[in-house]
Parts: sequence; structure tokens; C-alpha cells
Amino acid sequence: MVSQSKRFTIKSWSESDRPREKLLHKGKSALSDAELLAIIIGSGNRSESAVELCKRLLKDKDHQLRLLSKMSVEELQDYKGIGEAKAISIVATLELGKRHGNADLPIFPKISSSYDGYKVMKSIIADLEHEEFWVLLLDNSNKVINKQQISKGGITSTTVDIRLIFKKALSCGAVALILAHNHPSGTLKPSRLDIKLTEKIKKATMLMDFKLLDHIIVTDKSYYSFADQQLL
Repeated sequence: MVSQSKRFTIKSWSESDRPREKLLHKGKSALSDAELLAIIIGSGNRSESAVELCKRLLKDKDHQLRLLSKMSVEELQDYKGIGEAKAISIVATLELGKRHGNADLPIFPKISSSYDGYKVMKSIIADLEHEEFWVLLLDNSNKVINKQQISKGGITSTTVDIRLIFKKALSCGAVALILAHNHPSGTLKPSRLDIKLTEKIKKATMLMDFKLLDHIIVTDKSYYSFADQQLL
């Protein structure tokens, strides 16, 4: 009689069904997300293979890697068979994937639309569980020459020091600005405070001889542009 622990090990599978061998013989695109994660963690627990454990983990996150990437090392360790080392490996791998996506952007991207601004900021603030306020600093050709975090807050708001925005802009010789902040709730509708702050910064840019091109609210699924909605 085969013991329960042995029955669920990947080594007991046929060679063609093992994730590592499958990658070698069929290529990386042939593997499911669960199989790729299984290679990362290496082993499961006494009742699940690594693949089955990863399938359960992904199922709990609606099979969305972006939701999985939000999990902390501590949260991952709630799953039997995932200790600190495996949890760290998962977090590091998903973070590397996120950075790879951001690395595909040009070093100095030219902003031609609100979507271009959203692309620059999405990988930075879309998945955060707290609000952050950033500014993209542009040259006269609308190329991004710098991007700076201005403030970091709570789940529903963050305090913005307008003087810091212009200090950053002046220090790198920017002539135009794009404001950006995220809404962890996922809602795209600007709050009254968002609108009031944008109006205040708009007035200040006119006095300081800068151009305010947009204010973008970022979520993991979409974005809201003040410029597109003619609120600037």
C-alpha cells in the first residue's frame, strides 16, 4: 500500500507530468501558473504536491497573479507547506516579474496621452494597499526626466505638501508636471479633496510658470484622467 505522503509527491508522477521536466521538454509556455510556482517552492506538504498546493493558493486569489503579488511573507505562511523560505521566494519572484514589466518602458518615455502616464505609474502604485502621491517631471518635449514620491498615506488619503512638488520640479529643470495617486479601493471617481488639491496645484503651477498636464488616479484595472475629463 502506498502511503499518503508518497502518493502526493511530484516524484511519483510520470516524468512528462513533472513541472521541471515539462519545462525542459516542452518549454516554459507549456506550464500553468501553478506549475511555475511549484518549481519555485520545490515541494508541497504531506497531503498535497507542490502543484496542488499552488493551485489552491491561486484559487484563493481568483487565479490572478496580481492579487497573489499583494500577499506578504506572513500571509503566505498561513498555507501548510509554505514556510518562510518558500514565502520569500514567491514574493521575490513576483516582485521581479513586476519590475521586469516596468523595465520594458523606455528610460525616458515621452508622454503623448493620459494612458502613457498611467503605464509609467501602474507598476509603481497600482497594487499598493495604501495611498501614495507621485509627480512625473517632464521636459519641454514631454519626456519624463524624473518621477518622485511626494507623500505616503493611509488606505483612503494622503497629505500632500505642494511646496515639495515644486522643489522637486525646480531641482531637475522640469517644465511640466503630471500628478498621480492611487485609490486602493479601486474606485476611479475623484474625491472632493482630490479635485480641490488639483485646483490648488493648478493655480500654483501658473504662478510658477510650470505646465500641469494631468492628474491621474491609478487603480490596478484602469485609471481616471483629469485632463481627459476636462477638469484642468
